[in-house]
Amino acid sequence: MSAGLAIRGEARLPARRTILVIDDAPLLRELGSLFLGRIGRVLTAASGEEGLAVARLEQPDLIMADVGMPGLDGAALCRAIKQDPLLGCTPVVLWIASGEPAERERAVRAGADDVLLKPIDRVTLLDTARRMLAEAPRGLPRIVLAQPVQIRMDDTTWNGLARNLSRGGVFVESNRVVDPPAEVAIAMRLPETPAWLASTAQVIWTRPSAPHPRHRAGMGLRFLALDRRTARALSDWVEERAPSRTPLRSEGMR
Repeated sequence: MSAGLAIRGEARLPARRTILVIDDAPLLRELGSLFLGRIGRVLTAASGEEGLAVARLEQPDLIMADVGMPGLDGAALCRAIKQDPLLGCTPVVLWIASGEPAERERAVRAGADDVLLKPIDRVTLLDTARRMLAEAPRGLPRIVLAQPVQIRMDDTTWNGLARNLSRGGVFVESNRVVDPPAEVAIAMRLPETPAWLASTAQVIWTRPSAPHPRHRAGMGLRFLALDRRTARALSDWVEERAPSRTPLRSEGMR
């Protein structure tokens, strides 16, 4: 096994789930190992190339990687994992540093199961890992709401109603529905705040209209391009309204 590979807790807890952390920054690998060691056996790799080799050898249960690595970056690594016949079902979480909409969009389009903004606090890291390892519900926390939203596609604009919202996407009821994988632009205000959410989004699934008046047609949308401020405001908004959890915030991964 290469010198860049570290193992945490293998002898003590051999049956624990395996998490592979890939980052070219040694401090982030150490922090990832320290935080995640409480829920799994942690492997680390110092580059995308090494990470892909380790993933194929070890077949981990979860892969977490930085997008901004030299050589094989996180987005290219994620695509390679998702296209690999043995690794394709492995959840991949990517973290981004710049917060530029294009960087997040690259991570989403590469097939990332979740995207985290740096600095990453340990509670968010642990919560995300537990969800991906099915120690908690796999989907992102979703908040039920009824908020007007504007949708635009090409030169056509129409209105809808956001019915549930997570930091990764939104379900919108609308009289006009477009089929996957179409892309739209959406804009809405986050309820009870002055903050606005504006993003491009991809249609992932649709719900046809039903006879029941409470079941209108709608679309499940996955956010593509979110800037850092909007992504952070959305994450904070969801977290404040999600079921409470034990506060552990202190150190962060940068």
